[in-house]
Parts: sequence; structure tokens; C-alpha cells
Amino acid sequence: MKLDILAFGAHPDDVELGCAGTLSKSITQGKKVGIVDLTQGEMGTRGTPQLRLEEAQKAAELLGVAVRENLGFRDAFFVNDEIHQRQVIQKIRAYQPEIVLCNAYTDRHIDHGKGSTLVREACFLSGLVKVVTQNDQGADQAAWRPKLVLEYIQWEEITPDIVLDISGHLEQKIRVVKAYSSQFYNPDSQEKETPISSSNFLESIHYRARNLGRLIGTEAGEGFTSQQTLGVGNLFSLLSVTS
Repeated sequence: MKLDILAFGAHPDDVELGCAGTLSKSITQGKKVGIVDLTQGEMGTRGTPQLRLEEAQKAAELLGVAVRENLGFRDAFFVNDEIHQRQVIQKIRAYQPEIVLCNAYTDRHIDHGKGSTLVREACFLSGLVKVVTQNDQGADQAAWRPKLVLEYIQWEEITPDIVLDISGHLEQKIRVVKAYSSQFYNPDSQEKETPISSSNFLESIHYRARNLGRLIGTEAGEGFTSQQTLGVGNLFSLLSVTS
């Protein structure tokens, strides 16, 4: 299955929080989208790994992605080495995405920065023909390098290199995020409070998107950074949002 966009997250819910609006918009435009979670989020204070997997599946169904997988890396303790890189490369080559979205390059949770670097480096290595990997059936995979890798923004207020207009998709993003009912604000929950379980955090998803939209003259937006130089083929393409 070839995908247009493959979004990676260190934990189930990272992708939803960082770029669910972008994925929702892309899917309505006819793009084929997939998600790969690196870990099961088993070190999370609230919920259980099994519950997180169920919530991730519910979120995937709400969003309408073509595929969602979990690589089962160790939450909080995975590393950026050849073993982990090869597993990510295998997924990149299996789905051959034009665009890869990954965790913030730096953030409060150490897995986010680690996951970002791991995925970005795997995207480069995936294009090297002498890096040999096999698919699930044992056949050699063809080299593939995504044309664009972007990092979504998470806890930290990072200045984006690009903001995508997600007008009309913010409420869908909120619905998808709320699929993780064990993790976010629930006044009836008896579990320990965490930085992301407050009502303030849930509200921040909304007002951050609104503010990014304000900056580009639209209803809502999602921001991304890039370690590669971004280019456009026509200056008038930059007028498509605000004109």
C-alpha cells in the first residue's frame, strides 16, 4: 500500500495532538494517510498499554486513516540506533510516503526529540540502496526517501517554519484527541493528575490552533518545522491562504 503521508509518533496520541487537523484535511482531499506509533505509551501515568491501543484504534477510525501500526519500542527507553532505524526504514519503504510527519525536534518529553531524530535519520537512510531491508514476506525492499519531512509542534511553543490552514478541521481534531479518554481532562476520573490531563491543556489545543490560524489569516492552523530548506515553485503559491 502506497501512502501519500506517513505520520510517526513516539506515543499513541502524539500524532493526534500534533497534526490531526492536517491529516483530516489531507484525507478529505483524497490523500492516503497512515500512522506509525513507535511505542505503546506503557510508561504513561494514566491508563494501560491495552487501553491506549484501543484508544489509538478508535482515533484512527474517527480520522479515517488507511493504516495504523505500532512498532512496540520501549517507552522512555528506546534509542536511536541501527536496530530501531531499520524497523522504521522498513515501514518507510513498505508505504513509500511522499511526506513524513514526525515528533517535535525538541520538547518536554524526551521521547519526542529522540523520536524525531530517529525518524528523520531513518528517512535519509531509507534512500540508500546499500541499506538492505526485507518486507514482512522476506523479500528485499526497494530504497525510498520521502520528498519532505516535517516536525509537528507539541508541548513547547516552537516558532513554526510553515503553518497549514486547517479551517473546518479543528473540531474533528478535538474529537480525535478526545478518543484518548484515559489521558485527557475527565472530571470524573480518579486517576492521578498529569500535565496533559488538565482542562487547560485540552483548551490549549483549541486556542493554539486558533492563534496559528490568526497568524496566517484563517480560522485555524497547525505549525511545522523543517530541517531541510523549504521551497515553492511559484511565488503566487504563497498567496493561496491569505489572498
